[in-house]
Amino acid sequence: MPRVAMLYDVARLEEKMLAAELRGRAELELVHLPSQPLRLGEPPGGGVDAALVRAISLYRAVSSAAVAESWGAAVVNPPVPLMAAGDKLLTQALLERRGIPTPRALVAYTPEAAVEAAGELGYPVVFKPTVGSWGRLAALAGDGEAVRSIAEHREALGGPYKVHYLQEYVRKPGRDLRVICVGGRAVAAAYRVSPGGWLTNAARGARSIPARLDGEAEELAVGACEAVGVEVAGVDLVEDPERGYLVLEVNGVPEFKSLTSATGVNVAASIAEHVVWRARV
Repeated sequence: MPRVAMLYDVARLEEKMLAAELRGRAELELVHLPSQPLRLGEPPGGGVDAALVRAISLYRAVSSAAVAESWGAAVVNPPVPLMAAGDKLLTQALLERRGIPTPRALVAYTPEAAVEAAGELGYPVVFKPTVGSWGRLAALAGDGEAVRSIAEHREALGGPYKVHYLQEYVRKPGRDLRVICVGGRAVAAAYRVSPGGWLTNAARGARSIPARLDGEAEELAVGACEAVGVEVAGVDLVEDPERGYLVLEVNGVPEFKSLTSATGVNVAASIAEHVVWRARV
């Protein structure tokens, strides 16, 4: 039986579901990142065939994945694809390179350039941090003064917030489409419907409704994962009334409890099966 380590920082429902599915298929080593050190080149328990990375923090996820690679384990997802998926700008650059349709976006490095970029995109404009989840610090700006104010505030925060990533506002039908992909195939999908406002994150109160994938949406979601290099991911699509589906984001450590509840699809089982397969190849 293969040995699998699951690296995590918070035991959410997803991690508990994954642990239960992995225990039936492998010898499971739970690695709680906040409470134990990781040794480069020295896997826990004397050896690990595969490691599933489930840290919420991007930098914990990337760094722990790198350590797991030093063990000689098959890592899901590996550190470089995790970093690319965790940075919205890197993600979109990779998608653009592959010709995968995304919302129009511009990058600026000063408040003045951000105002110019927003004017080119047209108002309202979506102002996103390059790193972050659950829609935190995402803002919808309606004019140049709002863009300048947001940019100046982020300049004061420093670090990655000084990169001003602006994206066109897509007039979607009040919903996004979340697709869970595992090992090169789409295993489940659900619409995330906003209770009000423009954000459709499940963590912010959006409802999940089962969705039947058409060929175009499935092809885009799988193609987005291939472009970024992730084996397990949640891909967010938005429906533009004229252009059709656009890829918004690729999440390398996806949440799936709401989608599982809505669809009845055992996403945790699909992920566990893939990790065990990776442990054996």
